[in-house]
Amino acid sequence: MEERLLGRTGVAVSRVILGCGNFGGIGSAPALFGQGTQRAEAFRLMDAAWEMGVTTFDTADAYGGGRSESFIGDWLRTKGVDVRDRVVIQTKTFNPMDTGHDRGLSRARIRRQIETSLIRLGVERVALYMTHAFDSAVPQEETLEAFAELVRAGKVGAVGASNFTGEQLAEAIELAALEGLPRFEWVQNAFSLLEQADRETVFPLCHEHGLGYQPFSPLAGGWLTGKYRRGEPPPAGSRMTLRPEGGERYRVGEVYDAIEHLETWAALRGSSTAAVATAWLLHVPEVTAVVVGPNRVSHLDDVRAAVELPITRAELDELAGWFS
Repeated sequence: MEERLLGRTGVAVSRVILGCGNFGGIGSAPALFGQGTQRAEAFRLMDAAWEMGVTTFDTADAYGGGRSESFIGDWLRTKGVDVRDRVVIQTKTFNPMDTGHDRGLSRARIRRQIETSLIRLGVERVALYMTHAFDSAVPQEETLEAFAELVRAGKVGAVGASNFTGEQLAEAIELAALEGLPRFEWVQNAFSLLEQADRETVFPLCHEHGLGYQPFSPLAGGWLTGKYRRGEPPPAGSRMTLRPEGGERYRVGEVYDAIEHLETWAALRGSSTAAVATAWLLHVPEVTAVVVGPNRVSHLDDVRAAVELPITRAELDELAGWFS
């Protein structure tokens, strides 16, 4: 699989990144810790992803209440030096580790959280470390100073931002330049056929400052797989039954119309809507790599198909136009 340099980090990431947010939970939701992809299936997913050339794994301290990082660390311990030296781990911090626990990006918390992440992952250093969200209660300068300490200590290679608006990102970049602090070198935000707002707000900053860009939720929480049908209840166990808040805005006729267009377009090419939606992202010029979050090994079939699916510039615009 092709690799690309991530912004100006000097780190090469695979075009497809294995998102491990469902390992041992459903993202960072404390009520769902212990659910999601269990250890044995997580190992099978990491093995299968590695075999298809995925060298970059994305996690966070709060995913599954720490289970995601622990699963990755346990998997790494079963591998030889050739794998451990090549795998690129990126992890994040902000969300609470359990109900009632603290959250945020204060200097003290970042120092504490990186230590526990390194222990769970079984490594001395992570190449890529991110904020998991913007912290309105902590000055960005304090967060960047904490990241500078981690870089100097050799515990972190480069830092990035996830779930940031363009305004928040611009402020951080300006602060880093003024204070001589490490800047955010890439952005990881929700971006898909159904979520294209970053085109107007974040992409210009990526161009201006040479930032990398990693979209997550390429299938918009499963909506772009076609599993949610007009006038029908969500399938049992789907994200819309577990964490529906993120997808409620898609329950409108225009979205169902666009998804039906997508289904027809994919069928004419002998493909699936999931493969086409992922392939579309891989052809967006600003995208460095796409974070995918399969729940089982069979879901990687659509990822393989996406990597091989050609899309012309005109088709890229056609697909985007149905959802705009």
